[in-house]
Amino acid sequence: MKFSIVRSKFLEGLRSVQNIVASKTSSPVMQNVYIETIGAAIRLTTTDIDISINCEVECEVTEPGTTTLPVKILANMVSCSAEGIIEVEVGEGERASIRAGSTKFRLVGIDPREFPTLPKDDEAYAYTVQQATVREMLRKTSYAASQDETRRTLRGVMIAFKNGRLTMVATDGRRLALVEKDYEFPVDQEREMILPTKAVVELQRALGNEGDALIMVQKSQISFNLGKVQIYSKLVDDTYPNYSQVIPTSCEKTIDVDRQMLVTAIERVSVMSNELHSTKLRFADNLLVVSSAASDIGEAKDEVPIKFDGEEVEIMFNPTYLLEALKAIDDDEVKICLNNGHSPAVIKCSVPFIYVIMPLRVN
Repeated sequence: MKFSIVRSKFLEGLRSVQNIVASKTSSPVMQNVYIETIGAAIRLTTTDIDISINCEVECEVTEPGTTTLPVKILANMVSCSAEGIIEVEVGEGERASIRAGSTKFRLVGIDPREFPTLPKDDEAYAYTVQQATVREMLRKTSYAASQDETRRTLRGVMIAFKNGRLTMVATDGRRLALVEKDYEFPVDQEREMILPTKAVVELQRALGNEGDALIMVQKSQISFNLGKVQIYSKLVDDTYPNYSQVIPTSCEKTIDVDRQMLVTAIERVSVMSNELHSTKLRFADNLLVVSSAASDIGEAKDEVPIKFDGEEVEIMFNPTYLLEALKAIDDDEVKICLNNGHSPAVIKCSVPFIYVIMPLRVN
């Protein structure tokens, strides 16, 4: 196997796949990148069994072939090399000779026959969605997924193709983010699935602002074809909770507020959050008072003009939960819907987006 490749392109390809490797306790070959020549390009593949990713990089192939090399070390070698053409030659025993200008490296790989085979998209439902749409929907929801290892069902984003819509939902039990977009597909292809967090992270890294994503869904796995990059992932084998039950159906108080002014106020006062990490919002006639206090240290307070003429109400939230949702919204103004200071609040904007946040109860 022998090929020549532009250093910057090689590095970009390696960085696209290097995050998906198995733990060191697994088979050594799972620490490697599978490299195969395909025409005038190489395909780089890594996997941890649950998730696999590959990308194609243009190069000049002199001798076709396959190999596997330690991906982290290879990426470091390429990273520290000078810009220019890198020549890679792999001989017997998967011994690779890598030349970058005046620099020479030798790297020992593992027989490519030991590398796991990628899943196939046989008998899969197919959906085509703009990459920018998928990226934006994940940006508006993924931060709300649970980080708790014991709550496997909530450690990811629920993706549904139902009722003429593409819906994405994430929740950790204390807040919920939901976004929808109209999408036409055959009724017999209605499907609901849970994409695990690690796959969500890699997908967000790979998605671009242009082009389509071909999404192939089977019973237990999903793949995203993004052109030169493909991502395969196992799905969470469980049923997502009935999230519609936690979305309030009534709204007694509606507050219109400048999103950036609210973000700035919360950031200012949250530096004084107490040990419970809480920020109080007091809504009165056309004025929102945002405050935080830390016992034996001090307090912080800021004011934000709002559009609201109802009865005064106070409610406490985790400031991080507020900021993550507000920063995922692009509108200049948002609506906050409340019933009282003890019930869930809802944040809305101009797109079909709903963010439900539970208040903190502080004695």
